[in-house]
Amino acid sequence: MIKNISIDLLVPFENHPFKKRSGIEQQELTESIKENGLLEPIIVRSFPAGKYEIISGHRRVEACKELGITSVPAIIEELTKDEAIVQMVDSNIHREHILPSEKAFAYKMKSEALKHQGKTSCQLGTKLRTDEKIAETVDDSARQIQRYIRLTYLIPELLKLVDEERIAFTPAVELSYLSEYEQQILLEQIEFTNATPSLSQAQRLRKFSKDGNFFVDTVFAVLNEEKPNQKEQVRISADKLRDVLPKGLDKQKTEDFIIKACEHYRKYLIRQRERER
Repeated sequence: MIKNISIDLLVPFENHPFKKRSGIEQQELTESIKENGLLEPIIVRSFPAGKYEIISGHRRVEACKELGITSVPAIIEELTKDEAIVQMVDSNIHREHILPSEKAFAYKMKSEALKHQGKTSCQLGTKLRTDEKIAETVDDSARQIQRYIRLTYLIPELLKLVDEERIAFTPAVELSYLSEYEQQILLEQIEFTNATPSLSQAQRLRKFSKDGNFFVDTVFAVLNEEKPNQKEQVRISADKLRDVLPKGLDKQKTEDFIIKACEHYRKYLIRQRERER
């Protein structure tokens, strides 16, 4: 059933794991809706007090709000909370750009919803495990899905470093086994030393925790070790780069583009200085 619904009656999905996007992607979506209208209806389910919970279409709704559009076409589906979670994750998990934290909480939400529905089992048996069931619809293996879910055990500050690619995925999984108190100690030492753990260092920190030898001095000593391939690096968040880079560049082409852009700007500054003499 498709119905035009007032934007004022729409509410975001509870604990929606996919963050709002700004920058060039959202701008392109807004421009497309401005020129062509909302071509694809959003998907919602009935909500208390005559409102509707968005299952798929959060970014499109934000773009419509920005354009001053007051109502949008929507497909209304009657779903339980768990059915809605599964559909919400499935509708968003194939986005072009997804942060590790988004995948982590999306997989966790879907896993718990499938368990509530009784369609999977935590134990091996006649039913598929939840990670195996999720793996049927995504590019990640069941084992990789388990590892993503482990990231939800990281404190928000460390998980943010994973999203910013300051902590690599595999070391982050190892760090997720530290207690919250130990993770706070690690965060303080990361800020103090301006260093993040490699995989081998993260594995050692996890063992220190298991053996009861996790202390501030120990963490400091580990982070201060010189890594074999340690080089000074300049880090720029992926979100900032997506705002200024052409779409569709692979890693090598992205690096080439940035170097050429910097060289072009350097020459521009030289010309400016020469004109001012």
